[in-house]
Amino acid sequence: MIPIARNDVAQALTGKAPARPTASAIATATAAGAVALTLLVAIGHVLHRPVLVPPLAASAALVFAAPTLPLAQPRNVIGGQFVSACVGFCALALAGDAPWTAALAGALAIGSMALARTPHSPAAATAVLVVLTDPEPVTFLGLLLLATIVIVAVGVIAARRTYPAY
Repeated sequence: MIPIARNDVAQALTGKAPARPTASAIATATAAGAVALTLLVAIGHVLHRPVLVPPLAASAALVFAAPTLPLAQPRNVIGGQFVSACVGFCALALAGDAPWTAALAGALAIGSMALARTPHSPAAATAVLVVLTDPEPVTFLGLLLLATIVIVAVGVIAARRTYPAY
């Protein structure tokens, strides 16, 4: 049996993972997420419509915890969500609200975001959500745009000049 040094085990467990963010960065990301997501709930409460949907929480995670990633940039957050929702509505209109349609909409959203140069992974879930819930298009798209703008605005305020990266 070959002895394994303690440092080798630590290296194997951590691999090439990035360094842990500072406590300040973690606190800022958490607070910004709380503010943005709570604002979406408040807006929904005032409008008597759900505004906070799961893909938006995932968008917030990217914006606040990984603000330098291309997927977290405003163009990608707002544009990716909008493109994917439109793909979801097209799929719904053409093929109905079946789970198979939802899967296809998610896949087509990935390709559509790539074509539009707005890749944003949480947005693929928005296309799926549209197919499975069949929301009213104009209302959904308007609220989605509002919600993504809120998330990006809170990101800009919280990051103080480091977001957006481009």
